[in-house]
Amino acid sequence: MPKITIYTSPICPYCVRAKSLLKKKGAPYEEVDVFMDADRRAEMEEKSGGRHTVPQIFIGEKHVGGFDDLNALDRAGELDPLLASAERAADPNVESTSLRTTDRTVNKVLPQSK
Repeated sequence: MPKITIYTSPICPYCVRAKSLLKKKGAPYEEVDVFMDADRRAEMEEKSGGRHTVPQIFIGEKHVGGFDDLNALDRAGELDPLLASAERAADPNVESTSLRTTDRTVNKVLPQSK
């Protein structure tokens, strides 16, 4: 997998959603908490072209943006190829890759207790 960095804060619901989507894809990431760290926040803003909201997501050297941007890539079918191409760029020995693109959910009806 390519190096994925996500700048977050603990009180951010969009950060939770972004991390959940990356986990669903089987994509490990490095989380950088910028909530009380002015230096890391400044780093995030510099790398993201001045954006100051969280999350800010980077796949390899590519700045993806926030959760809405990450989700839009996924809905357009562009996230998996981005993860795969970044993985190939990070490791030239990778011939092919398979990413988990679906998540099966099984709903079980439980009997109600009386």
